[in-house]
Amino acid sequence: METTAQRPARADLLVTDAELVATVDEARREIPGGWVAVTDGRISAMGGPSDPAPDADRTVDARGCLVTPGLVNTHHHLYQNLTRAYAPALRGGLFDWLVTLYPLWARLDEEAAWISAYVGLTELALGGCTTSTDHLYVHPRGAGDLVTAEIAAAGELGFRFHPTRGSMSLSVEDGGLPPASVVQDDDEILAESQRVVAQHHDRTPGALTRVALAPCSPFSVSTELMARTAELAERLDVRLHTHLCETQDEDDFCLDRYGRRPVEHLADVGWMTDRVWLAHVVWPSSAEVARLGETGVGAAHCPSSNLILGSGLAPVAELRAAGAPVGLGVDGSASADSASLWLEARTAMLLGKLRHGAASMSARDALEMATRGGAACLGRTGEIGELSVGACGDLAVWSLEGVPFAGALSDPVEGWLRSGPTSARHTVVAGRFVVEDGVPTHPGLDERLAAHRRVSERVQAAR
Repeated sequence: METTAQRPARADLLVTDAELVATVDEARREIPGGWVAVTDGRISAMGGPSDPAPDADRTVDARGCLVTPGLVNTHHHLYQNLTRAYAPALRGGLFDWLVTLYPLWARLDEEAAWISAYVGLTELALGGCTTSTDHLYVHPRGAGDLVTAEIAAAGELGFRFHPTRGSMSLSVEDGGLPPASVVQDDDEILAESQRVVAQHHDRTPGALTRVALAPCSPFSVSTELMARTAELAERLDVRLHTHLCETQDEDDFCLDRYGRRPVEHLADVGWMTDRVWLAHVVWPSSAEVARLGETGVGAAHCPSSNLILGSGLAPVAELRAAGAPVGLGVDGSASADSASLWLEARTAMLLGKLRHGAASMSARDALEMATRGGAACLGRTGEIGELSVGACGDLAVWSLEGVPFAGALSDPVEGWLRSGPTSARHTVVAGRFVVEDGVPTHPGLDERLAAHRRVSERVQAAR
């Protein structure tokens, strides 16, 4: 316990009298009747009913609630909520889906990037998420500075944000999938990647904004770009992200184009390091799982997207057992559609049970992936994804009351994930409310939703 008999110093925020505080810290402590204090954006004290809590400028009553770390989203494409549940793209697998949507995404501009990020991050916050990455890999010619636009939206909301400067360099004319209108050449991509890092990457402890570099996938970028991006990331000391092993079609593509499977390709271009986390990782062999674990390469498990696109069941338990950090991702809302990390955690739990048996995946396993596992993927273990003194003051308060939770008395964590569906009562980032009593705190949401509809209609207009 971090507290002593002496009352801690006055705090900015005190969340008190929780049914349970699930810390997901290194010791996985759980505190019935617990409280959490936040000062200057960081957790300053914690305790149980017998520990003296500090006075605070604001006190939140969490009776009947579960308190968890803020959830961490490790894979998203925020711009895709402009084509949410786009019907013409729902009839095939990943490659057909992409080919259908690329021409629409070629209409992205700064306004579209800003409004999709604003709405998408608000949606995540409603589901208890406090940190999200984003993989923005479509950069149409003349579209403007899309990454800066979405960072501005996150800053206005006060959301902790890890955008990635994505890229595509292989158009359909080069043997890839995207049209020429949304690809760039390698030198331009690398120059822009370096600029975005210099302009936005915050290396200070507790930073709200960190940038990673993210060539899109083996079927949309060149071998040279993958290798040069890894070298640049090493020089700039930033993380690396890409899609890998998402479908069996990708296996066939890599074998045909490169003469090797995707994980072998990853190693050959210098990406087999612990600064890397990968989206999906559905189809690695057992030997490849072991190799990913040995090198500390992380995985963003995206269960809903994998189900909607029929991509397959990821070997999540095997990856975790091998030592690979595994987080959860909502993925782009053109495939997964509902950007709720609570839903992803529940689906991950159910798929784990389906794959290996009822006892193989618990609600606590899923919560750990949604918090601590995500923090490890983003290189922020000890800062986010856990409740401990000194960690960032990011937390979610979940009501366990009402019709959905009637009778769920024996275990607050299992009840939280097996019952529902549910959204957070409060979502707090660095000690500040982004959702309060189930409502986003930033004003003007109705006007922003109207703007989003206008932009979405433009993006989806007939070709």
